Amino acid sequence: MTRRTVLAATAGVVAGIVAAGTQEAEAQRRLPEPTAANLPPWRGFNLLEKFMVHDNRPFVEEDFAWIREWGMNYARLPMDYRCWIEGGDWRRFREPTLKEIDAAVAYGERHGVHICINFHRAPGHTVAQPPEAKSVWTDAEALEVCCLHWSTFARRYKGIPNSHLSFNLFNEPMVIAPEVHRRVVERVAGAIREQDPGRLIMCDGRMWGNAPPEELVGLGVAAATRGYQPTRISHWKASWVYGSDTWAEPVYPLPEGDFVWNRETLRTRQIEPWRRLEERGVGVMVGEFGAYNRTPHRVVMAWLTDCLSLWNEAGWGWAMWNLRGSFGVVDSGRADVTYEDWRGRKLDRALLDLLRRS
Repeated sequence: MTRRTVLAATAGVVAGIVAAGTQEAEAQRRLPEPTAANLPPWRGFNLLEKFMVHDNRPFVEEDFAWIREWGMNYARLPMDYRCWIEGGDWRRFREPTLKEIDAAVAYGERHGVHICINFHRAPGHTVAQPPEAKSVWTDAEALEVCCLHWSTFARRYKGIPNSHLSFNLFNEPMVIAPEVHRRVVERVAGAIREQDPGRLIMCDGRMWGNAPPEELVGLGVAAATRGYQPTRISHWKASWVYGSDTWAEPVYPLPEGDFVWNRETLRTRQIEPWRRLEERGVGVMVGEFGAYNRTPHRVVMAWLTDCLSLWNEAGWGWAMWNLRGSFGVVDSGRADVTYEDWRGRKLDRALLDLLRRS
């Protein structure tokens, strides 16, 4: 064999290795195909750059890179519509802000992370303060404007496959009659489908995401539940939850009177009702979960071990609230965690490892 033959053969082997490595990387970035009746077991986080109008920032590409590096593939973007309107006029749109959302969608595509766009504050709906001046659930103009916003997003992202992008219409509808919920969802979904007929749409349950939205069966939408029960664990001493500073320090399992929150009661209350919804053709995932940084870390870990195990058993995806911040795995501000330095950030390695094992 001549030297030239050896070099040619070596080059062929190297090219084959490079090609195989590229194919493997592409396979790892390839996202599962969702349908409204069957959501994949996504794993990921909520990213809060446009969560509130007074803290409106561009999304951070390294967050998407970290999600993929950690073996996960999902980012929910809970956003406040006031971030992208002009001068308080809810019918006028600010293009530079919309381009920042475009960038997040592109980051997801680049890193193999599914993007779920959520209107956390939609025109006419919020669970936060201050309330909206008009309610999408009762006011014709608010519903019209909400449809305008969602149809604008649908037109903007038409053609992006559902494996990469989904829409989550409203964050945690509160005490709303089922028939009102169905009427509004049907109208908004119709506005989206006029622009992009096949777009995957998800709807949170009523009662702050805790009640399975059985009224939506037949509309071709998926559903999202929550992983915050019991709130005495997830929201202990949270400043926005009235009275939480008077609750006793939580333990797990957690007794509440004659009732005890444990793995089996979580299954009975938080899993089984939603499994029955799945049986009727509505896919389910956990759109938010986590615990505020005042809850003892050992309690959070024990409770989440059961929650994650149950969601995995059910085949459900999930998105933690949040990645960076007081509920998250990075810079959470907990006093009882030994943090690992992660590229200049404080990483809760124990919590991240629990998520990655699930």
